[in-house]
Amino acid sequence: YTGITTDLERRFSEHRTGKGGSYTNAKKAVKIVYTEKCANRSLASKREAEIKNWSKAKKLNLIRLNKQK
Repeated sequence: YTGITTDLERRFSEHRTGKGGSYTNAKKAVKIVYTEKCANRSLASKREAEIKNWSKAKKLNLIRLNKQK
């Protein structure tokens, strides 16, 4: 799942309790594996769209690289 929010803890809580949308309601959010901060909502939306268009392998690589930092 890839998405944007102004309140990460609130949004994750919504996903965990089934209020976050059909995908996370069906798949059950377990943990947050990667986050980025953006200067504004417009940039966040563009970054979200970019990541959503990536292959699964490229998304997993992003998560792996983040864990190594």
